[in-house]
Amino acid sequence: MISFEETASKPNELIAMTGYTLEEFKSLMPAFEKAAAESHWTLEGKERKNTPTIYKNSVFSSIADQLFFILVYMKQYTTQIVHGKLFGISQPKANLWIHYLLPILSSALNEMEAMPCRNMDDLQEEEASIYSHDGTERPIQRPKDNKKQKKYYSGKKKAHTVKNNILANSNCEVIFLTPTEEGKKHDKKIADESEYRLPEGSKLLQDTGFQGFSVSNVEILQPAKKPRGKELTQEQKGRNRNISKIRIRIEHIVSGIKRYRIVKDKCRNWIRGFTDQVMEIACGLHNLRLRFRPWQEVKLQKI
Repeated sequence: MISFEETASKPNELIAMTGYTLEEFKSLMPAFEKAAAESHWTLEGKERKNTPTIYKNSVFSSIADQLFFILVYMKQYTTQIVHGKLFGISQPKANLWIHYLLPILSSALNEMEAMPCRNMDDLQEEEASIYSHDGTERPIQRPKDNKKQKKYYSGKKKAHTVKNNILANSNCEVIFLTPTEEGKKHDKKIADESEYRLPEGSKLLQDTGFQGFSVSNVEILQPAKKPRGKELTQEQKGRNRNISKIRIRIEHIVSGIKRYRIVKDKCRNWIRGFTDQVMEIACGLHNLRLRFRPWQEVKLQKI
């Protein structure tokens, strides 16, 4: 049976188990505790009437243990039977705690303003800057319904998947996350439906999967496609390399989000909205981590 108190004294184990250092973990604690106190639901999913209390015989003796439990689940994404065994509880109890704590973790990250925006109308970017966007797919279990099988089958991944587009700023923070869509849907179509609105004079980096996509008053930087039966000029090849050196950061951002295996491994949960919820939380955890371990800001070279 593992606990936060035991793991906190071993820095390498803590970061391997949760993806966070002790400093990062503690920074999230106050917001998580506040969100837990303000939760309107009980562990069984009923509307709460009293303030939540941690008793001596509680499964988790502290708020830190609750946060540790849900971060380990996000990072490792073990089966609920295994996760329950790790914390000394049964699978049904582990299931209740997972679905009780996920909304609390989401509220805590939202309180710390680490969550990505989900609606372009709420995006508050005022100064022109460098942005990048890309689509990312996650595998799901094969649906039983024939129509859903066709809808969620991704020819690109040769599997049944769900997909999101992410929009990141020059500090590599995810500032906007599109709704979770079926894997069959094209990245450009998702971007078109999102109706991007960025500060005038900004630059948006994208790959050739967004061919034809544009944003009003924003310069699009995209590698040139090789014409059929022809070759790119040396100038075009050089420009493509320069764009790729900057655009690669969006791939690093996706990798940073998918450190949490819950958005990397095949999703085993069929609850409506679960796949979208965990992707949003993973982006929030990535953004919060950057406040303590910032990446080098993206700077545009001469292209």
